[in-house]
Amino acid sequence: MKILFIGGTGTISSAITRRAAQLGWDVYLLNRGNRKNEFKEQEFKHIACDIRAEDASSIREKLEKALGKGNKFDSVAEFIAFTPEQAEKDFNIFDGLCRQYIFISSASAYQKPPSSYLITESSPLSNPLWKYTRDKIACEEYLIEKYRQNGFPVTIVRPSHTYDERSVPLGVHGANGSWQVLKRILEGKPVIIHGDGTSLWTLTHNSDFARAFVRLIGNIHAIGEAVQITSDESVTWNQIYGIIADSLNTPLKAVHIASEFLDECSQGGYDFRGSLLGDKANTVVFDNAKLKRLAPDFTAKIRADEGIKMTVSNILAHSELQIEDPEFDKWCDKVISALETVKNTIKNS
Repeated sequence: MKILFIGGTGTISSAITRRAAQLGWDVYLLNRGNRKNEFKEQEFKHIACDIRAEDASSIREKLEKALGKGNKFDSVAEFIAFTPEQAEKDFNIFDGLCRQYIFISSASAYQKPPSSYLITESSPLSNPLWKYTRDKIACEEYLIEKYRQNGFPVTIVRPSHTYDERSVPLGVHGANGSWQVLKRILEGKPVIIHGDGTSLWTLTHNSDFARAFVRLIGNIHAIGEAVQITSDESVTWNQIYGIIADSLNTPLKAVHIASEFLDECSQGGYDFRGSLLGDKANTVVFDNAKLKRLAPDFTAKIRADEGIKMTVSNILAHSELQIEDPEFDKWCDKVISALETVKNTIKNS
């Protein structure tokens, strides 16, 4: 199997790269090479390329040279396309050069707010609250049209909240990731949880995602289909933050704040309209029946509590993952202080 991953070093794609290498596949990574040191050189062949900056014809020439004349990739997986223009460029590059093209979309593209808590691949795609997901929907529509009109062998994959050992899953965090929230817990400071914390959410460890994903590669029944890959487990945000605090062996001082209020208070580039109102503030439970028809032996193995504890342990052991975010820390203090002021004013009036 000759597999090309565009990107290949992110939260989702790094786990898939490792899994494909374990299976003995011939793995190619097409990227700028900024993070290739995360893998052993023998695990993949690197094609140095900025797919967004270089023109389609020159990229195709590089790929044909790497493959050898007349050969095709068995599968190409695109992890870093976010707009229909980028999807169109991919079509121009890979049409006729691969037996399968896998586009990584997003489960956040499903209808928000949802008309039903239970999400299947046939749930409506509509998210007026987040441009990121509207662009993903537009990519899907373009690629499916190319499948119907040109036979372009596309498979669409919709991940939900997938995490790895480098960052704990959170609802509210700043631009520098999850460490500042962990630091606040360790310092005994109050931590913001959106809403009342009781909405259901689904977390998927990237190693579980990778085991499911590779079962779609080369799967003829996945061509022309959209498939969501998530765990079957549902947990509340209160449980998620409680697990994090337990992993730190520190009491959690939770402050529950309405997602709409957090959106109105957004600053410093925090997109709480999209990430909360357009995603995490909604209860969603995923029906993975379609995935299990395509990969009958797949079951997610890592529970949320197990995965979060492994992640917290890894972050505490690696100082390079402890990236502070003082601006977000100040923002949290301001929002919590403002809420306390309002409560005290009402009590004392």
